[in-house]
Amino acid sequence: MPGVYISYPFCSQKCSFCNFASGVSGPDTIARYRCALLAEIRAHEWAWQPETLYFGGGTPSLMTGELLREMMAAVPCEGLTEVTLECAPGTVTPEAIALWKECGINRVSLGVQSFVTKELRQTGRRHDAQIVEREIEMLRHSGLSNINIDLIAGLPEQTLASMDESLGWIESLSAPHVSLYIFEIDEDSRLGNEILLGGQRYGAPRVPNDELTAQLYEKASQALRGFGYHHYEISNYAHAGFESKHNLKYWLLEPYVGFGLDAHSFDGHVRYSNGDTFEAYFQSAKPPQTTSDSAEEHFFVGLRLLDGIEPTPLEWQRFAEPIAKWESAGMLERAGTRLRLTPPAVLVSNEIFQEFLNV
Repeated sequence: MPGVYISYPFCSQKCSFCNFASGVSGPDTIARYRCALLAEIRAHEWAWQPETLYFGGGTPSLMTGELLREMMAAVPCEGLTEVTLECAPGTVTPEAIALWKECGINRVSLGVQSFVTKELRQTGRRHDAQIVEREIEMLRHSGLSNINIDLIAGLPEQTLASMDESLGWIESLSAPHVSLYIFEIDEDSRLGNEILLGGQRYGAPRVPNDELTAQLYEKASQALRGFGYHHYEISNYAHAGFESKHNLKYWLLEPYVGFGLDAHSFDGHVRYSNGDTFEAYFQSAKPPQTTSDSAEEHFFVGLRLLDGIEPTPLEWQRFAEPIAKWESAGMLERAGTRLRLTPPAVLVSNEIFQEFLNV
């Protein structure tokens, strides 16, 4: 069944590593966005009942109760089985939890990124490990126990020892889902741009090199599997039964509709996305559409799943050359009729996926 994504792109501060279309805005922009977002949702012609709903950002946990209730009223909620809200540590309170539960939120994703204070301060984050611990306890006490923790490998000041410290907290807190990302150096984040320019701000000179970042990721991945998490997607680990139903839709090429700034949609055949600046979003009457190549997307998206994909006979034939290339390099392997990444391939997965485009 399809899913719904709603973007709330506002934060109390912009983190140095963030490359999303989000940040700090004034009350006029927030008010204008609220009107545009609600109008977009209410104007949508619902051809199906959604199964999942995901509030991303930004920091959706900063939303007012009024806005959250209005959005929930605008979306068909009868068939929802998973409703996720992204939260910044430090925004979880008993009052907020009561509101979220009232509105049907049953899964919370905490943008922790690190449990080491020195690393957090370099990125602009204000929380610490103790705040995360208290807020997870509050969530569980209220019955909101389906919790994800985000973790990043490659932050400024990060070392193998400090990653061990973060992993110790992960083991202790035992949230049922963990997302492990590698910091990407690109011009869309302040830290990434500073590194590309050879600058000194945001801890840029203290970002781990590629070799150490790979070691950090591998250490964390191995530890998470040792803690009993199932590594089911390149960046995602879960206890049995706690895989993200919504995010699985992206990788299984199931339909979803996105509302708000830079939100993307896919109906099974056509992709389209909203503007990634406020003015572009406010002015766009109809998002640009791109017809997808189902075979390319089967490989480009589906291979992110650690179980891999089952190519059709035509796909085996069409992609025979890149498949053979990466099999011989030890990066792809066959398991019966399925094709999947090998463990070492995770760190170079984007390079592999690119080989299946325009073939």
